[in-house]
Amino acid sequence: MAKSWQPGPAWLFCPADRPDRYPKALAAADVVILDLEDAVAPERKAGARDALRALVGDGTLDSERTVVRINGFGSVEHGADLRLVDELSIPRVMLAKTEDPAQVRVVPGEVVALVETARGLEKVGELTEAENLVGMMWGADDLVASLGGTTSRFPDGGYRDLARFARVRTLVATKSAGLFALDAVHMDIPDADGLRAECADAVASGFDGTVAIHPSQIAVIRASYAPTAAQIDWAQRLFTHVGDDRGVTTFEGRMVDGPIYKQAERVIRLAAMTGVVTKEASGR
Repeated sequence: MAKSWQPGPAWLFCPADRPDRYPKALAAADVVILDLEDAVAPERKAGARDALRALVGDGTLDSERTVVRINGFGSVEHGADLRLVDELSIPRVMLAKTEDPAQVRVVPGEVVALVETARGLEKVGELTEAENLVGMMWGADDLVASLGGTTSRFPDGGYRDLARFARVRTLVATKSAGLFALDAVHMDIPDADGLRAECADAVASGFDGTVAIHPSQIAVIRASYAPTAAQIDWAQRLFTHVGDDRGVTTFEGRMVDGPIYKQAERVIRLAAMTGVVTKEASGR
């Protein structure tokens, strides 16, 4: 992941053809994904690009907290999207339906690859070879559609095996390359409990963020990624106890070594990212 960019965990999609929603989205989320792809009807694509151009022109766009999702390679809109990104010097782009590292390399600036097709999933490890890739996200419904399936979830809301495989495969490939890993959207907006459970698993598994499709989901996501006071206290006490010596030792009756130190460092990072404590207060 680009060292100069440390985004928070709560991301939110916003249709690019609805620029009136952008300020509210930016006020709620850590990162806004201005969407030129699926959230915009075909007849409104050109207007969405004009709206994005206006947001940049009047200084409204926050480039550090905004990622623009462009239409995928092979789409009739892809070329126009690429030209606009280059024209406006958009620093970060989410590339829909990414399937090859060459598709990433031709995008100006940094790229978050969206892995959501069978071919993309097959080549997910190769995608990390693109030098301008900073993160990856996976998507269940487009993936299932690319396979000729009908749904990514069981009637009780749980993911089918295919979706779970895609989630794990994308996470492992992303984090093995040191990039930012984004978990998929929870489409059932009123199902806060289901979103909370998926976020809890995402945090425990190593995801760095989760994407929302509605502002009401943001609070659930951010709260899920925020460590508890007990977790923060444990991590701070551990680092106070060991100081600069990160060798194997015991702390409060438990053996601690390299993996435990990494887990404690993640707690401190998440606390800073979610505003539970500042980086200065964490002492890290």
